[in-house]
Amino acid sequence: MDIENAGSRREEEEPIVQKPKLDKGKGKAHVFAPPMNYSRIMEKHKQEKVNMAGWKRGVAIFDFVLRLIAAITAMAAAAKMATTEETLPFFTQFLQFSADYTDLPTLSSFVVVNSIVGGYLTLSLPFSIVCIIRPLAVPPRLFLILCDTAMMGLTMMAASASAAIVYLAHNGNSSSNWLPVCQQFGDFCQGTSGAVVASFIAAALLMFLVVLSAFALKRST
Repeated sequence: MDIENAGSRREEEEPIVQKPKLDKGKGKAHVFAPPMNYSRIMEKHKQEKVNMAGWKRGVAIFDFVLRLIAAITAMAAAAKMATTEETLPFFTQFLQFSADYTDLPTLSSFVVVNSIVGGYLTLSLPFSIVCIIRPLAVPPRLFLILCDTAMMGLTMMAASASAAIVYLAHNGNSSSNWLPVCQQFGDFCQGTSGAVVASFIAAALLMFLVVLSAFALKRST
Protein backbone atom coordinates (compact mmCIF):
# COMPACT_ATOMS: atom_id res chain seq x y z
CA MET A 1 0.00 0.00 0.00
CA ASP A 2 2.83 2.34 0.82
CA ILE A 3 4.39 1.66 -2.55
CA GLU A 4 1.10 2.31 -4.33
CA ASN A 5 0.51 5.51 -2.35
CA ALA A 6 4.02 6.73 -3.15
CA GLY A 7 3.53 5.99 -6.82
CA SER A 8 0.23 7.83 -6.97
CA ARG A 9 1.75 10.76 -5.04
CA ARG A 10 4.64 10.97 -7.56
CA GLU A 11 2.20 10.98 -10.45
CA GLU A 12 0.30 13.85 -8.85
CA GLU A 13 3.48 15.87 -8.27
CA GLU A 14 4.99 15.35 -11.69
CA PRO A 15 3.53 17.58 -14.45
CA ILE A 16 1.72 15.89 -17.20
CA VAL A 17 3.53 16.41 -20.51
CA GLN A 18 1.57 15.81 -23.64
CA LYS A 19 3.59 14.67 -26.59
CA PRO A 20 2.67 16.32 -29.87
CA LYS A 21 1.04 14.12 -32.36
CA LEU A 22 2.91 13.75 -35.60
CA ASP A 23 0.99 14.07 -38.79
CA LYS A 24 1.20 11.29 -41.24
CA GLY A 25 2.17 13.76 -43.94
CA LYS A 26 5.30 14.95 -42.13
CA GLY A 27 8.05 16.04 -44.56
CA LYS A 28 5.63 17.09 -47.26
CA ALA A 29 5.46 20.79 -48.16
CA HIS A 30 2.05 22.38 -47.97
CA VAL A 31 1.08 23.96 -51.27
CA PHE A 32 -0.87 27.19 -50.96
CA ALA A 33 -3.00 28.11 -53.88
CA PRO A 34 -2.46 31.68 -55.21
CA PRO A 35 -5.33 34.13 -54.91
CA MET A 36 -7.92 34.08 -57.60
CA ASN A 37 -6.86 37.51 -58.95
CA TYR A 38 -3.12 36.69 -58.95
CA SER A 39 -2.87 36.50 -62.74
CA ARG A 40 -4.74 39.78 -63.07
CA ILE A 41 -2.37 41.51 -60.63
CA MET A 42 0.70 40.20 -62.44
CA GLU A 43 -0.70 41.24 -65.79
CA LYS A 44 -1.40 44.73 -64.48
CA HIS A 45 2.12 44.99 -63.02
CA LYS A 46 3.61 43.82 -66.31
CA GLN A 47 1.57 46.36 -68.25
CA GLU A 48 2.67 49.19 -65.95
CA LYS A 49 6.31 48.15 -66.41
CA VAL A 50 5.88 48.12 -70.20
CA ASN A 51 4.27 51.58 -70.13
CA MET A 52 7.08 52.96 -67.95
CA ALA A 53 9.72 51.49 -70.25
CA GLY A 54 7.96 53.03 -73.23
CA TRP A 55 7.93 56.62 -72.03
CA LYS A 56 11.44 56.28 -70.59
CA ARG A 57 12.66 55.13 -74.01
CA GLY A 58 11.09 58.26 -75.49
CA VAL A 59 12.89 60.41 -72.91
CA ALA A 60 16.17 58.65 -73.74
CA ILE A 61 15.71 59.31 -77.47
CA PHE A 62 15.01 62.99 -76.76
CA ASP A 63 18.11 63.03 -74.52
CA PHE A 64 20.23 61.61 -77.35
CA VAL A 65 19.02 64.28 -79.82
CA LEU A 66 19.62 67.14 -77.37
CA ARG A 67 23.03 65.73 -76.46
CA LEU A 68 24.04 65.61 -80.11
CA ILE A 69 22.88 69.20 -80.69
CA ALA A 70 24.71 70.40 -77.57
CA ALA A 71 27.92 68.68 -78.70
CA ILE A 72 27.75 70.33 -82.12
CA THR A 73 27.00 73.72 -80.53
CA ALA A 74 29.88 73.52 -78.03
CA MET A 75 32.40 72.46 -80.67
CA ALA A 76 31.12 75.16 -83.03
CA ALA A 77 31.62 77.77 -80.30
CA ALA A 78 35.19 76.61 -79.69
CA ALA A 79 35.98 76.48 -83.41
CA LYS A 80 34.47 79.92 -84.04
CA MET A 81 36.46 81.52 -81.23
CA ALA A 82 39.69 79.75 -82.27
CA THR A 83 39.43 80.81 -85.91
CA THR A 84 38.36 84.43 -85.28
CA GLU A 85 41.13 86.94 -85.88
CA GLU A 86 41.50 90.25 -87.61
CA THR A 87 44.43 92.37 -88.75
CA LEU A 88 43.98 96.04 -89.54
CA PRO A 89 45.03 97.11 -93.04
CA PHE A 90 47.29 99.89 -91.77
CA PHE A 91 50.50 99.36 -89.84
CA THR A 92 53.67 101.18 -88.96
CA GLN A 93 57.26 100.21 -89.47
CA PHE A 94 57.50 98.56 -86.07
CA LEU A 95 53.88 97.78 -85.16
CA GLN A 96 51.00 95.91 -86.75
CA PHE A 97 47.51 95.99 -85.23
CA SER A 98 45.81 92.60 -84.96
CA ALA A 99 43.34 90.83 -82.66
CA ASP A 100 43.31 87.13 -81.82
CA TYR A 101 41.77 84.99 -79.09
CA THR A 102 45.23 84.18 -77.71
CA ASP A 103 45.67 87.83 -76.76
CA LEU A 104 43.28 87.33 -73.84
CA PRO A 105 43.59 84.40 -71.38
CA THR A 106 39.82 84.42 -70.83
CA LEU A 107 39.14 83.71 -74.49
CA SER A 108 41.85 81.05 -74.54
CA SER A 109 40.22 79.26 -71.61
CA PHE A 110 36.90 79.62 -73.42
CA VAL A 111 38.25 77.59 -76.33
CA VAL A 112 39.69 74.92 -74.01
CA VAL A 113 36.51 74.55 -71.93
CA ASN A 114 34.16 74.34 -74.88
CA SER A 115 36.45 71.82 -76.58
CA ILE A 116 36.36 69.65 -73.45
CA VAL A 117 32.58 69.95 -73.17
CA GLY A 118 32.11 69.11 -76.84
CA GLY A 119 34.37 66.08 -76.51
CA TYR A 120 32.55 64.90 -73.40
CA LEU A 121 29.13 65.24 -75.04
CA THR A 122 30.37 63.24 -78.02
CA LEU A 123 31.75 60.48 -75.78
CA SER A 124 28.52 60.42 -73.75
CA LEU A 125 26.41 59.47 -76.76
CA PRO A 126 27.01 55.70 -76.25
CA PHE A 127 25.67 55.99 -72.68
CA SER A 128 22.59 57.69 -74.06
CA ILE A 129 22.18 54.81 -76.51
CA VAL A 130 22.37 52.38 -73.57
CA CYS A 131 19.51 54.30 -71.94
CA ILE A 132 17.50 53.85 -75.15
CA ILE A 133 18.16 50.11 -75.27
CA ARG A 134 17.62 49.63 -71.52
CA PRO A 135 15.27 52.45 -70.50
CA LEU A 136 14.85 51.17 -66.92
CA ALA A 137 18.59 51.08 -66.16
CA VAL A 138 19.54 53.60 -63.46
CA PRO A 139 23.43 53.59 -63.35
CA PRO A 140 24.07 55.06 -66.84
CA ARG A 141 21.52 57.81 -66.32
CA LEU A 142 22.96 58.61 -62.89
CA PHE A 143 26.45 58.81 -64.41
CA LEU A 144 25.19 61.17 -67.12
CA ILE A 145 23.40 63.51 -64.74
CA LEU A 146 26.52 63.91 -62.57
CA CYS A 147 28.81 64.60 -65.52
CA ASP A 148 26.27 66.86 -67.23
CA THR A 149 26.02 68.99 -64.09
CA ALA A 150 29.79 69.44 -63.95
CA MET A 151 30.04 70.27 -67.66
CA MET A 152 27.14 72.72 -67.39
CA GLY A 153 28.98 74.61 -64.64
CA LEU A 154 32.18 74.77 -66.70
CA THR A 155 30.37 75.97 -69.80
CA MET A 156 28.44 78.63 -67.93
CA MET A 157 31.60 79.86 -66.23
CA ALA A 158 33.56 80.17 -69.49
CA ALA A 159 30.66 81.77 -71.37
CA SER A 160 29.99 84.32 -68.61
CA ALA A 161 33.64 85.37 -68.33
CA SER A 162 33.97 85.70 -72.10
CA ALA A 163 30.71 87.64 -72.29
CA ALA A 164 32.19 90.23 -69.90
CA ILE A 165 35.26 90.62 -72.14
CA VAL A 166 33.11 90.94 -75.26
CA TYR A 167 30.93 93.54 -73.54
CA LEU A 168 33.99 95.62 -72.68
CA ALA A 169 35.24 95.28 -76.26
CA HIS A 170 31.92 96.63 -77.55
CA ASN A 171 31.26 99.38 -75.00
CA GLY A 172 34.53 99.98 -73.19
CA ASN A 173 34.81 101.31 -69.65
CA SER A 174 35.28 105.01 -69.01
CA SER A 175 36.26 104.48 -65.36
CA SER A 176 39.29 102.40 -66.29
CA ASN A 177 39.93 104.26 -69.59
CA TRP A 178 39.21 101.09 -71.56
CA LEU A 179 38.23 102.25 -75.02
CA PRO A 180 35.87 100.16 -77.18
CA VAL A 181 37.90 98.31 -79.79
CA CYS A 182 35.05 96.92 -81.84
CA GLN A 183 34.96 100.09 -83.90
CA GLN A 184 38.30 99.06 -85.34
CA PHE A 185 38.02 95.24 -85.02
CA GLY A 186 34.43 94.78 -86.12
CA ASP A 187 34.82 91.29 -87.62
CA PHE A 188 36.69 90.00 -84.58
CA CYS A 189 33.99 91.27 -82.22
CA GLN A 190 31.23 89.69 -84.31
CA GLY A 191 33.00 86.35 -84.32
CA THR A 192 33.61 86.35 -80.57
CA SER A 193 30.03 87.43 -79.87
CA GLY A 194 28.69 84.55 -81.96
CA ALA A 195 30.94 82.07 -80.15
CA VAL A 196 29.74 83.31 -76.75
CA VAL A 197 26.08 83.01 -77.79
CA ALA A 198 26.69 79.46 -79.02
CA SER A 199 28.34 78.59 -75.70
CA PHE A 200 25.34 79.89 -73.76
CA ILE A 201 23.06 77.77 -75.95
CA ALA A 202 25.18 74.70 -75.15
CA ALA A 203 24.95 75.52 -71.42
CA ALA A 204 21.17 75.85 -71.66
CA LEU A 205 20.92 72.48 -73.42
CA LEU A 206 23.06 70.87 -70.72
CA MET A 207 20.80 72.37 -68.07
CA PHE A 208 17.77 70.91 -69.81
CA LEU A 209 19.52 67.52 -70.01
CA VAL A 210 20.12 67.59 -66.25
CA VAL A 211 16.46 68.37 -65.55
CA LEU A 212 15.34 65.65 -67.98
CA SER A 213 17.57 63.02 -66.39
CA ALA A 214 16.50 64.04 -62.88
CA PHE A 215 12.83 63.68 -63.87
CA ALA A 216 13.47 60.23 -65.33
CA LEU A 217 15.38 59.12 -62.22
CA LYS A 218 12.65 60.41 -59.90
CA ARG A 219 10.01 58.39 -61.74
CA SER A 220 12.24 55.30 -61.43
CA THR A 221 12.24 55.42 -57.61
